[in-house]
Amino acid sequence: MFRYTDALLGTRRLASTFSIVALDPLTKNLGVAVQSRYFSVGPVVPWAKAGVGAIATQSFANVAYGPKGLRLLKRGLTVQEVIDKLTHGDKGRDYRQLGLIDAEGNAAAYTGKKCLEWAGSRIGKCCSAQGNILVGKEVVENMRRKFEATKGELADRLVAALEGGEEAGGDARGRQSAALLVVGKRKG
Repeated sequence: MFRYTDALLGTRRLASTFSIVALDPLTKNLGVAVQSRYFSVGPVVPWAKAGVGAIATQSFANVAYGPKGLRLLKRGLTVQEVIDKLTHGDKGRDYRQLGLIDAEGNAAAYTGKKCLEWAGSRIGKCCSAQGNILVGKEVVENMRRKFEATKGELADRLVAALEGGEEAGGDARGRQSAALLVVGKRKG
């Protein structure tokens, strides 16, 4: 008998990783940084649109969460309403993870109950750090702390958060790829 979970677990979309979505409240730039053992994580996990929000979709990633979530944020839905809309009716939601932030700095995260351990998130000031198949919760906790404690450009703060995650043990399987995406409105 064919089961949806068997098909899902056989996919190549497993993007077990740690990531952070964030807003710089001064510049209003938005960004996503991600690190993983998953090969070529950049095309799968990070999504962002200037003036709208940023999304990280991972752990048996549903890449439709990125563009669809940004459209929902642009329509004015709250971050929690976006999570509810994206996961409602998704038969694979128990295996998925996502973090998002809107252009005002409101952040939220979702971790399906069947994500591989350790999996979870930490919401901070203008950020959400999330991950799965990590050595423990200290990875996302240290990411949040490092992001909030680092001064400077958003890209530098996002990289500091990834370094903080790695310092705390990172992905339990090791590291293979990373990506950084920062968007903002151009001046002039």
